[in-house]
Order: sequence, then C-alpha cells, then structure tokens
Amino acid sequence: MSDFIKRLEQKVIKQLSGQKVGYLVGAGASYLNGNGYPLAMELWDKICDDIPDDEQKDIQGKLDEGADGLEVALDLLDDGGVNETPHRYQVVSAIAKHFCNLNPKFENHTHFLKRISQRTDEIVPIFTLNYDPLFERAADSTRVPIVDGFTGIEHAFYDPSLFQQRIGIIQRSWRGPKFRLTQNRIHLYKLHGSLGWYEEELKTIRRCGFNIETPEKTKMLMIPPQRRKATDTMTIPYSSLWSEFRSFLRHGPLLINRLVAIGYGMRDEHVNDVINNGLSRNNLTLIICAYELQEEVFERWSQKDNAIIVTNTRCSLYGEQGEGHPDLWSFERLSREI
Repeated sequence: MSDFIKRLEQKVIKQLSGQKVGYLVGAGASYLNGNGYPLAMELWDKICDDIPDDEQKDIQGKLDEGADGLEVALDLLDDGGVNETPHRYQVVSAIAKHFCNLNPKFENHTHFLKRISQRTDEIVPIFTLNYDPLFERAADSTRVPIVDGFTGIEHAFYDPSLFQQRIGIIQRSWRGPKFRLTQNRIHLYKLHGSLGWYEEELKTIRRCGFNIETPEKTKMLMIPPQRRKATDTMTIPYSSLWSEFRSFLRHGPLLINRLVAIGYGMRDEHVNDVINNGLSRNNLTLIICAYELQEEVFERWSQKDNAIIVTNTRCSLYGEQGEGHPDLWSFERLSREI
C-alpha cells in the first residue's frame, strides 16, 4: 500500500468517525454488484418493454439518434410546457413496476443504519436520490426508528413539520421528572420521491406499501431522470425536502461539517449547486465515494481544497491526486467503517 493510499484511508476514516456527518446516497449504493436496483445507464433496457408502443418508439428513436441516455431522450421529447408529456408519465410507471418486482438483500443498509444509530449527534441526516425502499426495510428489520416526513397507518400522509419535531424521554427520579432530548435521530430525505408515494386530487401527499399499486386517479411521486427534475424540486413534497438539504449544508441551525456522497456520480447539477453552495463554508468537507467518475467530473471536484475523492481508479486528497483504492469507495466497505 502506497503512502498516498495510507494517508487517504486514515483521513477518510477519521472524517467518517467525526461528528456532524450527513450522507448523500446515490444509485451505486443500491446496485449491490448487479443484485439490486439498476443504475441509470441500465434503466432503459430494464423498462422499455413496459412502455406503450408510441412512447417507446419516440424514446428509442432519440436514443438511436445519439441521445446520451434516458435523461437526454426525455429532455428532447419535452416541449417545456406546464403539463407533463406522456413519455415522462410512462417512464415513471415503468420504473415503479420494475422496482416493485425487485426484492434484493439489504444487509449493507442494515449495517449502515446500526452504526449511525449509535452516533451522539442530535440529528443524523441521510439524503438519497433513489426511489427504492432499502433504507426503510433495513430500518424495520433492525428496529431503528427513522423520520421520513410521513405519519399514519395504511395510507400515511406527508407532514414536513415532522422534521422539525424533537423527541425526548421523561426520566423520573426523587427530584421529580426530567426531560432528556433523544439523540441520534435518523432523518431520511428522499429528494427524488419514492416507490409508494402519491398525490391525491386535493394535493394531499400520501404513502402506501412499496409493493402496492397506488390508488386510481392519483399521481406517483417519483422524479424521473430528466432535466425537468430541477424544477420539480420546487413543488410539494420535494420543496420541503430540498429546503432541509440546503439547511444542513449552508444556513440551518444544525449544520453538518462533513457530507459523505456514496454511490453518486456527481452529475445532477441541481444537486451539485446545493453542494457547491455549502462548500463555500470553510468548515464543510465533501467526501465522494464512487466506483468511478467521469473524467471532467473528477477534475472538477478534485480541484477543491475541502474535498476528498475515492474511486476504483483515481483518488484525490484535498487536491493531491493519486491511484485508486480497491474498496473504500464501496457502500459495503463504508457501511462497516462509518
């Protein structure tokens, strides 16, 4: 092991064990070496057969003409109007159908939640760009409570004020009752929506079981890979979730000092804008852990003196570049180091 890799490991592990850490989790953490949910580059091949013929031909046509992935193809078919195109709706429906048929193991997520539930911070935020329910299922399995903004039973309803609430325990003693605030509450912010989320006609946001079809005449709340997703984040429920994201990074009462991005390729500019804004603080460190990054993406973030990058082929430690690391970028390894 080279001196650079030794120093990189020591610094990353030290940062992971520090206080005021937040986590940004992308599709790489749910991929599970091909045994989990598909990556963006694989998505079209997985869902195309479930798209009606007309929309399928339109999307495939744009891809055949050179569109770089599903996101670009949907952008080319979007007229920019207020109303969504049928292509977008059909893609969301097909993604939901495909994801509902998957039931991968979530032991990495279980290890992850168990470890961060032992932290002493008041709130531990997890921001995820994924639709899958792996964190929720892992939380149920391990009996680790998480706050995701929903409350209720059969069809839970969304209440963003839940993120502002604090829970405590009343301790009884001979001196009388004493209130003690509960620490290490885990907040889960699904920035692009999720399986089971839907909107009723009266703009009520609800959540049903992950493998249950949403009720008729409701809108599934999943932002598909498309440029329009940046404007979607301005509407309920996304607006409140993104407000929380910005709050933890830039201007809130519970600022984090470390943001660990796991399995995220750093290509969504509406996400990167928030991160960049947060990095203007001199006490925020960004740790990017991904199997690989595109060349221009690596160069962009490696130039920042408060960023650490760990990939399979190249790494960067506060601007100093070196060789890749065999596994420190993986969610499996990180879930045991955190």
